[in-house]
Formats: sequence, C-alpha cells, structure tokens
Amino acid sequence: MLESPRPLTRRELILTAGATLLAPGYVNAADAPETTKARLGFVALSDCAPLVIAKEKGYFEKYGMKDVEVLKQASWGASRDNLELGSEGGGIDGAHLLTPMAYLISNGAITKGSRKIPMYILARLNINGQAISVSNKYKPLKLGLNSAPMKAVAEQAKASGDPITVAQTFPGGTHWAWLRYWLAAGGINPDTDLKVVTVPPPQMVANMKTGVTDAFCVGEPWNQQLINQQVGYTALTTGQLWNNHPEKSLVVRAAYVDKYPKASKAILMAVQEAQLWADKAENKDELSRIVSSRQWINAPVADIVARYKGIFDFGDGRPIERNSPHIMKFWANNASYPYPSHDLWFITEDIRWGVLPTSTDGKKLVAAGNRQDLWREAAKSIGQAGPKGNSRGVEKFFDGIKFDPANPEAYLKAVKIKKLV
Repeated sequence: MLESPRPLTRRELILTAGATLLAPGYVNAADAPETTKARLGFVALSDCAPLVIAKEKGYFEKYGMKDVEVLKQASWGASRDNLELGSEGGGIDGAHLLTPMAYLISNGAITKGSRKIPMYILARLNINGQAISVSNKYKPLKLGLNSAPMKAVAEQAKASGDPITVAQTFPGGTHWAWLRYWLAAGGINPDTDLKVVTVPPPQMVANMKTGVTDAFCVGEPWNQQLINQQVGYTALTTGQLWNNHPEKSLVVRAAYVDKYPKASKAILMAVQEAQLWADKAENKDELSRIVSSRQWINAPVADIVARYKGIFDFGDGRPIERNSPHIMKFWANNASYPYPSHDLWFITEDIRWGVLPTSTDGKKLVAAGNRQDLWREAAKSIGQAGPKGNSRGVEKFFDGIKFDPANPEAYLKAVKIKKLV
C-alpha cells in the first residue's frame, strides 16, 4: 500500500507557488515580466512568421508572456491606426511593421493631427523576401533588374490618358521604397511618368487580375501566388536590388516598453527564439503549413513554401533559381539585429522622395527609436550574440549607387531622380 504524501511545509508551498508563476525560461522571480499581456499586430505576409511561431510554438508562454495576442491587421494603415490607439484604447501595443513606419509614426508624419507617438524598434524580423512583379502582358519587355524597357510604354500610356498603374503597400514604407528605387534606376520618375497606388498586401493579386494594376511590389507569398494563378511574373526579387536588405521590424510603443521593460525583453526573447527556429531548413515545410492557415496568412502552402526555401520560379521562362542567396532570412547574417545604419537609409529614402523634409535629423530619430541595446540584452539571455559593430558599413545597390551611413547626404546627391522638400 502506498504511503500518503506528507503535507508540504509553508516554505515548500511558497517555493512551489512561485515556480508555477515563472515560465521555464526564467531562473528567478526577479526576471518575471511586469505583465503577461501584450497585443501585437501583423499583416498577412510570409515575414510575419516570427510572431506567428512565437505564438504557435509557445515561446511567449515560455518567457512568461502567456497572454500575448497576435492579431491580424487588414493593412499597414490599420496597423498604424491601432498603434496610435495602443491596447488601452482598443488598439495594439506593437506590430510586425514596415521598418520606416516606426519613425514616421514617432515623427508625427503619418498620424492623425501629426501627433508624435514614440515607437521603439526592438528587432529586425527579416531581411530579403520581397519582389516586384508585373502583369503577363508585359512579358515581351523581359523586365528584370532593368526597368528602362518600361519607360517608352509608360510614356505612351500616359499620353493616351490611361497611365501604367503600379502598386505599393504604404507610402514611405519598404515596398514603396524598393519600387521607386527600381523605377528611378531605369530612368522612370514614379511621381510623373506613371500612376502609383496603395494596395494592402493580400489584395495585390486580385487587383492585378482585374486589371486595376500593371505591376506591384510586395512581400511573399503574393508574388508566388500571382505566378501560380498565371496572372503575372516576378521581374526581380528585392534581394537582387540590394542583397540582404532590411525589411520588417518588431516595433513596440515606447510607452509600453518604458512601463514594462521586463515584459518587453520577454517578448523579444520569444521572437528571437522563433526566428532561430524559422530559419532552420528542416523547419521550412512545417513553417509553411503553420502560417498558411486562415488565422495567419490564409494562402495555400504551395504559394508559400518554395520561396521560404530559396527556390525562385520567376514565371517568365527564366531558369528556376535554387538555393538563392536572396532567400528570406530571419536570423542568418545577423538578420534579426536592428542595424541603426539601415534605419537611417530608410529615413534618407523618405527624405529623397519628399515624405520627410530635408531638415529632418535622421540620426537623431534613429538614436531615439532604435533599441539595439535591448536586442543585445535579450539575445545574450537566450545564449546568442549579435554582430561586433552596429553597422555593416557602406551598402551597395545593384546599379552601383552606394549608401554610407556616415554620409547620407552623399547618397542623396548620387541618385539622379528625387523629390526633395
């Protein structure tokens, strides 16, 4: 006959109770987050994976954030609106976000009443993984890295009163920047030679299918879906335009981070661990199945998996590219580290096209919003290390233009087509 267990002492009861409150990732009560709640937004794109995996794999819970909600946003505009509100106003505390939007919100450039709402960039969620795609009717132009063959067609279309229409996902954002860079490099002025419209990522394929748009720049899986539905083809991946370029970021309201520093660190550790998992080749099939669900991206696995694996079928007869160096990365090549120099390029590009005035102090904005210090602290806590410095140095684009973060003014002088205000 089994003996009845002895009653626990008062000390044992206290220790046991304390242990149940702490997630496995914590060693002592001093590390416990101040709150277990956070509301984080995402837009249906393949690079939302770190937030999805942190939720699905239980990483948020592991680090004590058992009540984190990951909420789908209809568009980047909706993400902005909900970040303005904050969770206390029925919105969100943070988001999977276009990197420059963090600074445009902080600077009051895109908020209601130009209200400045400080945001912190805690991590980069990915590098690479976007593309510029065009309608099948432009296949004879054989568009690739060089957009110049579209110039004469654009001039004719404009003269006829029916200009070529190209879509990006948010003015001043990343897709907007890649599209404009590509067009301008080929001698096409995006402000005068054609029509640029804003379309939410999940609606890109439908808009081209109905003939509303002729080309677009967006993240996956919508470029691959366009090809799978035989509507258009990929002219180039953005990694070809600028290899290992920065993309989305984990952006959190400064008010939340300042109030809950331990909770913010816990969120960051969970996302970093998710990025490590998502970057492993052996996890790509499972990753694709998870994010494909209706709750997340809501797209077939066939539209998602190949480009996660670095397999690029451009859809125009070019050979299929395998093991592409332009694969979307979540952790490799310091993908997660929020290089301040990269944030400065986005701000400089927004200055180039008149979204921000030339009087903008980009370095000051970055210093206030980039929290590389928190990234390093969180990474160390999960046994990871970041790069030795906080810059990759001079960055080079496909057309030979260079961006030196120590001298952004030289970049603005080097680009030929621009709209400075």
